[in-house]
Amino acid sequence: MNQLRSSPIVVLDSGLGGLTVVRALRAKLPAEDIVYLGDTARLPYGSKTATTVTRFVKEIIYFVEPMRPKHIVIACNTATALALPTMRAEFPGLSISGVIEPGAKAAIVAAGAKQCPIFGVIATEATIRSKAYERAIHRRRQHAQLLLCPTPLLVPIIEEGRGSNDPLVQLAIKQYLAPLIKHRMDVLVLGCTHYPVFKGLICLTVGPRVRVIDSAEQCADDVARRLKDRSLLRTEVAAEGAMKARQGSLRCFVTDDPKRFAVLAPRFLGCQVGTPSWVSPEEFAGARAPAVSITVPA
Repeated sequence: MNQLRSSPIVVLDSGLGGLTVVRALRAKLPAEDIVYLGDTARLPYGSKTATTVTRFVKEIIYFVEPMRPKHIVIACNTATALALPTMRAEFPGLSISGVIEPGAKAAIVAAGAKQCPIFGVIATEATIRSKAYERAIHRRRQHAQLLLCPTPLLVPIIEEGRGSNDPLVQLAIKQYLAPLIKHRMDVLVLGCTHYPVFKGLICLTVGPRVRVIDSAEQCADDVARRLKDRSLLRTEVAAEGAMKARQGSLRCFVTDDPKRFAVLAPRFLGCQVGTPSWVSPEEFAGARAPAVSITVPA
């Protein structure tokens, strides 16, 4: 178990959205090494079937398994909803979590003591169809009303690199949120890790009365708790006879267009990132031991 302490946290997503989870993890756990894999060749996941998404996630986990990750985060609400239970069964020796349960827990807390709170959820079509947020919230709060709104345009808009000042972005968010605002929701869950990029605009649109839950931040808190419970946190490093804070590394992989990833990633991370390593989906699709040499910084 102690040997795993120096292993990386692996974060998986369909594209760039999972970098919001990476950003939150680096703020919460700055000493940890993180490996990120964005399946940019096959995004978006939100319009695909459960069978397809599950196959994609399984292939990616086979690819990262040789890195001996101390924990894997499926930083995609769609993949969490459709594939997480299968991945935990398929890889019993790996610690794997998603983003839906942490977001649902935070939403319940944000609702406070209101007898029948109204929760709004915006997410991809596949996440909404899965009813994962309905189950996660109703397990904790039986008397609650859910307003579920698929927002299929937001991920492509974000992946295009459009910002909050873009009139198309403002129009899309206004129209998607209008029915939820009309029904006076108390809490809005951002049910996709891409959406925190527009959190400021979303908060402005819904107004100060509505609590907005960022699943990326909640996911980082959840990962920190899991690693602490298993005594796997990295905090310090020996240097010239003393102990000092350790700065963790970040290494990124993508399945398509590394240069574009490097240009857009700072919007999600809040800092520059080097050009990621490219791996073709054909290299690891269906292969348990891909013929790819991977070295993760110590």
